[in-house]
Amino acid sequence: MDAVRHCAQAGGVKLGERLFDAAVLALEPIQNMPAIGSPRLGLLCEIPGLRAWRVTDFPMQWLYFEADDHLDVVRLLADRQDIVAILGGEK
Repeated sequence: MDAVRHCAQAGGVKLGERLFDAAVLALEPIQNMPAIGSPRLGLLCEIPGLRAWRVTDFPMQWLYFEADDHLDVVRLLADRQDIVAILGGEK
């Protein structure tokens, strides 16, 4: 993950490890209850079914789609990134 590498370089290996662990841990709730994620970004970007779930203690969120038998995890994005532009939502 580029974000983990960046955190490790900017704040030290321990910070990178904390981000990695938090990001992996944040996937558990959406695996157990996929509809828990917010559809706000999907609606804003006109991407039907896209949901977002925050990473605890870090300004980041997972973006994913819920399927009948699995999740399609799209990306892990930082809040400082222009998420709407990245997802193609700017017109």
